[in-house]
Amino acid sequence: MYPNLYYFFKDVFGISLPVFKLINAFGFFMALSFISAAWLLKKELRRKQQTGYFTPDQKKITVGEKPTFYGVLPAFLWGCIVGYKLFGLLFTPAAFNTPLTYLSSPEGSVPLGISGGFVFAALRWFEIKRHALPQLQQKNITVWPAQRVTTMALIAAVTGLLGAKLFDNIENWHAFIQHPLASIFSATGFAFYGGLIAATLALWYYARKRKFAFIHLCDAAAPALMFAYAVGRMGCQVAGDGDWGVINTAYLSFQDGKIGYSDPGTLDTAIAMYGNIYIDEQQKGIPQKQVKAFAGLPDWLFACSYLHNINKAGVHAKRCTFDDYCNYLPIPVFPTPLYEIMMAIVLFTVLWALRKKIKIPGRLFALYLVLAGIERLVIEPLRVHITYHLFGLHISQAEIISVLLVAAGAALYLYAPHIKTGSSRVSN
Repeated sequence: MYPNLYYFFKDVFGISLPVFKLINAFGFFMALSFISAAWLLKKELRRKQQTGYFTPDQKKITVGEKPTFYGVLPAFLWGCIVGYKLFGLLFTPAAFNTPLTYLSSPEGSVPLGISGGFVFAALRWFEIKRHALPQLQQKNITVWPAQRVTTMALIAAVTGLLGAKLFDNIENWHAFIQHPLASIFSATGFAFYGGLIAATLALWYYARKRKFAFIHLCDAAAPALMFAYAVGRMGCQVAGDGDWGVINTAYLSFQDGKIGYSDPGTLDTAIAMYGNIYIDEQQKGIPQKQVKAFAGLPDWLFACSYLHNINKAGVHAKRCTFDDYCNYLPIPVFPTPLYEIMMAIVLFTVLWALRKKIKIPGRLFALYLVLAGIERLVIEPLRVHITYHLFGLHISQAEIISVLLVAAGAALYLYAPHIKTGSSRVSN
């Protein structure tokens, strides 16, 4: 596992670049997921635009403005933030070992913050001045939904992260109550469904304000969402963010993090010594299953010790050179993020292949909802989760939402022919 890119480059290429400690592995893959989703969404919106599913929006803009104080003020404020935190981090060697802690703390450099503000303001001033005209001019421009992808990606990123963090803290309420600030600013702990719900509501409102058919946007986003989920889960697996499965008692971990088969005696000893690491938050015992590799499949597909995990969970490994990230799980767990990566890639391929064949608006997104819900229901029995008592069942937050997604997807699939899209194209 690689908690950030510094350790990856150092371990794989022998290159030591402390600045790479700023790039958290989970955050890196999270950024890649948004970038890839935005690219796929833009590609699909352009295809729908060419086939007549969207009509452009006419927008009047003013060009030729001269630089003013209020025109550069936002750039100055943004520069102050960047200078105070990011530049302050670059010139604070001690912060490199715990960059996320530094960035989420009040610490920073006031001189660099002010300097950054003036630099950003000066750049903005000269940029505005370069396009200034003797007289202001009014222009009408045509804007397609595909040209708004950057804005939509930013909206989805901000609201999605907030929603994911909110739902995760709700699910782990006891931990949140004990350490609220640590839970809020932690680099780990994000519930995908919370992000999906929050981002969907925000984009629905945005589409309504911009007056383009939200249902077509949903269809265009369906394959992109599934691909982004796969990329995001890569971050979970690489960083070891705690989003793993229950322990697999068919295996044990050695002191260097490698795994091997267990036997009843050593397993009982290991559970007696390390069982407290795996007791769930509801104090109901140690969630576990026992499955050995079969059909010639590799052991790592069934058990992972998550050596160097970003949560620092487990016990300390010997001969470790990863500074503060030297822990591994003494009893390995099922690598559920890896399973979800594989399933999400397969489901993305299915959605991408069907995107031109499904003609009725809304049905592709409906299929995405059903597949996403089923995927999570399949993986959830192997994951560590908190359960709720509902109608006599012990069910997790993800399972509740998954069932609702499948039901919503099925309902949308049936109702889709009756949806008024407002596009210029008549669906068959």
